[in-house]
Amino acid sequence: MTDQQQKDLQHDEVQAGTTTGLAAPSVDVTSSRQNSLWSDAWGQLRRSAIFWTGAVLGVIFVSMALFPSLFARGVDPRDCDLANSKGTPSAAHWLGFDQQGCDYLANVVYGARNSLLIGVLGVLGVLLLGVVVGAIAGFYGRLTDSVLSRIADIFYALPLILGALVLLRVGPSTGLPVISERGPGAVAVALAAFGWMTAMRLVRSQVIAVKSSDYVAAARAMGASDFRILVRHILPNAVAPVLVYATITIGVLIAAEATLTFLGVGLQPPAISWGLQIAQGQSLLRTAPHLVLFPSIILTLTVMAFILMGDALRDALDPRQRS
Repeated sequence: MTDQQQKDLQHDEVQAGTTTGLAAPSVDVTSSRQNSLWSDAWGQLRRSAIFWTGAVLGVIFVSMALFPSLFARGVDPRDCDLANSKGTPSAAHWLGFDQQGCDYLANVVYGARNSLLIGVLGVLGVLLLGVVVGAIAGFYGRLTDSVLSRIADIFYALPLILGALVLLRVGPSTGLPVISERGPGAVAVALAAFGWMTAMRLVRSQVIAVKSSDYVAAARAMGASDFRILVRHILPNAVAPVLVYATITIGVLIAAEATLTFLGVGLQPPAISWGLQIAQGQSLLRTAPHLVLFPSIILTLTVMAFILMGDALRDALDPRQRS
């Protein structure tokens, strides 16, 4: 745009403001649309019983992970007495005792930290890989899109649990420090490495749909760099489906961690997690069923909480789902 054209545009804006008696407003169409989307979504969520059910459960379990001593009533999960081995629930010990005579309520409460930590770290890894690869593939297209999409297809051929199991099995022999020890970080990396493809496809499709918009063309005409266009104009309009997917995936990865730990390739003692408790209690199912029942119930409720929030958020952000 030449200097003369800019002056003419400014003159027209002044004239419009003079005619109406008001100053000509400067309207950011993209920001207005985003604000309207999230405002409408919040209005829908406030009326959703499903969202509030998931949110209340989620807050309880996150609080349990952050402040376990409050929920465990100050009991140390490693303070054990073999005389109480496999003790049944009572008024003094609500969930009974495990095989080592440790208070089981304290163990279940402290198990929330590792399980939720793996879920959150895994989702962050999924978003990092998925958003970056999907944004590059969708924005540049052509050969770049083809290569990155085929790489994603290769990873799609391996199921999440199987891929993470293999990586955790061979991880110590590779010498890689990230997965050399089966701690929460190693399990989260293994799950993220084989769980990013759906996020990548979501971002890619959104970027392809948004990059042809008029405001993107205007930003390009004004000399904005590709990075600025992606970060400031495209990705903010592609975040809604990714946010829904991330919320649901936290629950999926928590269940996946429990599965890997149950199979013996996830967390290892002396770590505390729901998957370890279920694995250790399976051989005592007939004599002490509470050792499997209680961590299974808490694990199920945690996974359900994030899935309920994700489903409610999806419906709120999709106008077609609104009544």
